[in-house]
Amino acid sequence: MLLAHMVAALVGPLLVRRLGRNAFYPLALVPGASALWLATLDPRTLAESPREIAVSWIPAFGIDLAFRLDTLSWVLALIATGIGAIVLLYCARYFKDTEPGLGRFAALLTAFAGAMVGLVLADDVMVLYTFWELTTVFSYLLVGHYQDKQASRRAALNALISTTAGGLAMLVGLLMVAAPAGSMRLSVIVADPMWEQAGPYLITAMALMLVGATSKSALVPTHFWLPGAMAAPTPVSAYLHAAAMVKAGVYLILRVAPALTHLEVVTIVLAAVGAATMLVGGWRALRQTDIKLLLAYGTVSQLGFLAAVAGVATHDAVMVALAMLIAHAVFKAPLFMVVGIIDKMFGTRDLRVLSGVGRAAPIIAVIGTVSAASMAAVPPLYGFVAKEAIYTALWSAGGWQRLLLIALIAGSILTVAYSWRFVRGAFGPAPGAPRVATPRISVLYWLPPAAVALFSIVLVVAVGPLEEALRAYSSILPETGTEVHLAVVPHLGIPLLASVLTLALGIGLSLLARPVASLQKKLSPQRWADGGLVEAFDAERGFRRMLRWTDSISIVVTTLFQRGSLPYTLGTMLVVLIALVTPVALTQSPLPDNLVLFRHPLELIVLPVAALAAIGAARSRRRLRAVFLITVTGYGVALLFLIAGAPDVATTQVLVETAMTVVLVLVMRRLPIHFSRRPLQIGAWGRWGIAIATAVVLCGGTLYAADARYREALGPGLIEAAYTIGGGHNVVNVTLVDARVWDTMGEIAVLLVVATGVASLIFVTRRERPIARVRDLDAKSSIWRRRVDSALPQNALDFDARPDDVAGGNRWRTWLSAGLTLAPERRMVVLEVITRIAFPMMMMFSIYLLMAGHNLPGGGFAGGLVAGLALALRYLAGGRYELSEAAPVQAGMVLGGGMALAVLSGVLPVLLGGTVFATATPVVHVPLLGELHFPSALIFDTGVYLVVVGVMLDFLRSLGAQIDQQQEAETDAR
Repeated sequence: MLLAHMVAALVGPLLVRRLGRNAFYPLALVPGASALWLATLDPRTLAESPREIAVSWIPAFGIDLAFRLDTLSWVLALIATGIGAIVLLYCARYFKDTEPGLGRFAALLTAFAGAMVGLVLADDVMVLYTFWELTTVFSYLLVGHYQDKQASRRAALNALISTTAGGLAMLVGLLMVAAPAGSMRLSVIVADPMWEQAGPYLITAMALMLVGATSKSALVPTHFWLPGAMAAPTPVSAYLHAAAMVKAGVYLILRVAPALTHLEVVTIVLAAVGAATMLVGGWRALRQTDIKLLLAYGTVSQLGFLAAVAGVATHDAVMVALAMLIAHAVFKAPLFMVVGIIDKMFGTRDLRVLSGVGRAAPIIAVIGTVSAASMAAVPPLYGFVAKEAIYTALWSAGGWQRLLLIALIAGSILTVAYSWRFVRGAFGPAPGAPRVATPRISVLYWLPPAAVALFSIVLVVAVGPLEEALRAYSSILPETGTEVHLAVVPHLGIPLLASVLTLALGIGLSLLARPVASLQKKLSPQRWADGGLVEAFDAERGFRRMLRWTDSISIVVTTLFQRGSLPYTLGTMLVVLIALVTPVALTQSPLPDNLVLFRHPLELIVLPVAALAAIGAARSRRRLRAVFLITVTGYGVALLFLIAGAPDVATTQVLVETAMTVVLVLVMRRLPIHFSRRPLQIGAWGRWGIAIATAVVLCGGTLYAADARYREALGPGLIEAAYTIGGGHNVVNVTLVDARVWDTMGEIAVLLVVATGVASLIFVTRRERPIARVRDLDAKSSIWRRRVDSALPQNALDFDARPDDVAGGNRWRTWLSAGLTLAPERRMVVLEVITRIAFPMMMMFSIYLLMAGHNLPGGGFAGGLVAGLALALRYLAGGRYELSEAAPVQAGMVLGGGMALAVLSGVLPVLLGGTVFATATPVVHVPLLGELHFPSALIFDTGVYLVVVGVMLDFLRSLGAQIDQQQEAETDAR
């Protein structure tokens, strides 16, 4: 089912592009087929032997893609898929082919249905949380469908922030209970005996879980986001309010009901929150003139009703809560769809303007009236059967549950009143308003809501089998007294009297609509409270105020710590590091017992030089001097690696330092020669103090980290494995391209991102321009020429002679391919000669390092750096045209080719029947050369080589050639 929904969501935009709005018909087949398959299953059998499937996902943390279909998930999945299919059919007539973003909407709504199904089927807590947040994301995108409307964007953001915050709290709670249960499976957690002796820890965890349920099902105080979500297209409201997302919170309460039975305090609080939500939603619904907003507040009220009953967590309460959950789905979905038809056909949802809709569209009126009557629990509709069972269950339980019953009766009176307000406002006459015209409504338009509304009648006939199915889940909970049944004809008693009283008082409240409206205005905080109290009583205003406070605090914090000063930011980070490490360091001994000051006499020479270079870089006023001093420290570290017997690491360090020096020098052409002014004396002492303390902390931390080893080093064990498994004698290279190949894959991906980032910062136009070659230039063209008014010796101009100007017809040759493109005063013949000789040797050496790296010092990374430095030499000697002649290819192509080759080296073994990045070392006998070994890791290493070359080429093009062009343009402008 999940895969089918995913595929349908992916092809949804293509179907809409091809079929227009009729694409919703084939899309409805996916949830429709899922609902039909679920309907063929016996929920009683699922209670005894649930269908389970688990695929390992993250074994290190015990996380599996685990799904479980029992009676509870069967009910919710059947609602999600059945209502989802009907809503998709409704969409085919609700929208027009010209609706903006219709393809995206179709994909999102289908994915939304799939996410809801995944949520109710998930058994692993991380999988549950994943689908929980997916429903949040999809609802955010669906509620904000009308992107040009501020109300849609605000409503979507409110829903996103509220439900995400609750979801994070729920995740913490789930992880808290997973630890003592020793399992990530929700079914195992709720059935664990630990709940029988629950203490503050488990109570806190359960409270956090229920915070997620509260925010998801829009209970007080997060109830405000759900009425705002009415800004979404009506099909979204029909699905969101009836079968998806908001039902997730109630589902979670029902799922953890076996644990809630041992936490009476939590159940009482949850019941109180649910009852308060029912009263607030019902009271606010009576004030609405927009019939869609009226239904939205009605949903808030009904969700409070469901949460309060489900939170009781007894055998009967859970059974009747499930019955009411089904009733809510089958009356709320058609009500919203009816509102959508009214809105489209008559152009308004204002009940003060709608007049005579019942006569103009009698079928729509019948559908809406039947559904509203079921919502008001008018007998003998199914809504009455479910609510009567709730009254009976709470009355029979006694104790504090009877107090809850009184609150729910009050909420139900409001439900009757706003149900009548909806029917009269939507279908009855409106005083002073003209009668609406009679529209032509397609059968396919009103048939989907009619099909769902029919269940409010049909389920009355099937209450016996339905009760038996629902008890298959509730039977795991303790019984509290007389067993409650779903009965069409209830027994005489207090519950029936309460139902009669509910209907009578609800009708009376409807007849007193004007006095009630006047009372609501007088009681409204906007009439008697000031600004602060208004926001305290209005949840949405309070939420917006909280966001404003957050923005204000973030502004203050940002101005304190993010001043745009690199020294200040870096100093803050270092001070925090010192503050965190120092207390721990003070509890340790001064130095490790096995400290060795030095292993080789050369260290006594290299270390002081590196230290003096670092101090000199810190004190340098000139940027170029600081760069070269930093390079000295890097070369010093390379010497230490070499002394320690790590030629591979030393070679890479030298090459990286050289390449970084070249890059920094190129960058400094756009920076001032000197650093900014020196700080005041007190500031200088403060900086030196931070620097010295950081050095002490880092060195001390390194010493203690090395002393903390309690196992044998891995290095010696890798020597034999490198040859027998990886087929190479160079342990470092074999580790990088074989044993830890995924690490290297991540590193070259980072290199690719860095190159892209640098290019995007430098290039102000398109990055991949056509490469300018020498043959494309005029014969007299040159670059970097001096200004016209500057004096230049004649012999310098003669140096730039062309073949036609040379006496005697001597043949003129340049040392470099683009040597003549440079102005004569910019050329350096000695450097050109050196480059002409060194470039091919460096390229050959880079290939040698690549090929030999598996057995000798080298590898793709070192080889790529050498090739990049060779290209840098060509650029420095001959300019940007010389770079184009040396590498007439786009840097992005080299980067992409290297990355593709690296990926291919991992995928190819799978295609040949092996595993990802599997190693093979074929042996080839070549005449004269003898036996040659070609390890498969060489393919990956070649990809690394190309990525590094591409990065260097990108740097030279962006930080070199592009800046050259900018400076040339500035010179021409002057």
